[in-house]
Amino acid sequence: MAARSKKKSLVDLSDVKRQAGTRQHNRTQIDSFGRPAKKGGADFFDSLPRFLKAGELNEFVALTAKARKKGRPFHLMLGAHNIKVGLSPILIDLMRRGSVTSLSFNSAGLIHDLEVSFFGATSEDVQAGLADGSFGMVKKTAELFAAVTHLASKRSIGLGAAAGMFINGERAKHRKVSLFGRAVALDLPVTVHIGIGTDIVAQHPEYNAAEAAEASHLDFRLLASLCTEIDQGGIAANIGSAVILPEVFLKALTVARNVSKHKSRLVTANFDMILQYRPMQNIVSRPTAGCGRGFNFVGHHEIMVPLLAWALRREFER
Repeated sequence: MAARSKKKSLVDLSDVKRQAGTRQHNRTQIDSFGRPAKKGGADFFDSLPRFLKAGELNEFVALTAKARKKGRPFHLMLGAHNIKVGLSPILIDLMRRGSVTSLSFNSAGLIHDLEVSFFGATSEDVQAGLADGSFGMVKKTAELFAAVTHLASKRSIGLGAAAGMFINGERAKHRKVSLFGRAVALDLPVTVHIGIGTDIVAQHPEYNAAEAAEASHLDFRLLASLCTEIDQGGIAANIGSAVILPEVFLKALTVARNVSKHKSRLVTANFDMILQYRPMQNIVSRPTAGCGRGFNFVGHHEIMVPLLAWALRREFER
């Protein structure tokens, strides 16, 4: 008879060796960020053939502009890679112009936005950090995230709103390129949907899983409320989240349809570097079945998002 295995002890996170201050080497610096395109571009978009993805991109842009002109929402779900490749100024311009009305992120997006806001840089060499156990071990990042979750708990607000309030309240040096800071300043709803253990902050003793989870669940309820409006002629686009945000969106939309009996009508789009199963099902196909239109576009974010923003500006200015 095999001997019973001993109960495994839990790792004490206060034992982890951490880097004080900010990260020494970052792969993303704000001086390399993109910027909004100047007025123009009509000739370029009009010159595209009306076939396949070129035609679909123009169609999606036209539907989005039409919806916004009718007062319908345009909600963006953003994977963290959007921040890592310098798209924040372009997305902020869409927010400022009223093209985008609300945003959702996974917690990696919040982490990168915090680092950009306070350090002016983000993104590390994961392979090198994994080899020596230093990946994600910057103490200051964990402290910033913990401060946001504590503020959310103290004020009984969602993680997204707390993040924007914290960044602006602390007058972070680079808050002008913070998606969360700008969303709160512009009074736009912003939500964060966490996965416990999926992000570097869970490696640190400051991480309060209860505070983070409670605040994120408030954001889920907010997203469900937003989905009630999106589902009545609005637009929702997922850019770069392969799993978490497509799954969260499907559940939030289910709640919206459960508590608010209305005739569903919406347009969705997915933008990613490769074809992904969950976004295709949970963003493009299932939500729009029999009640709308779903689009899928494959391409690198640092090219596709500026192209989308340029097209939207051109369509709104017609």
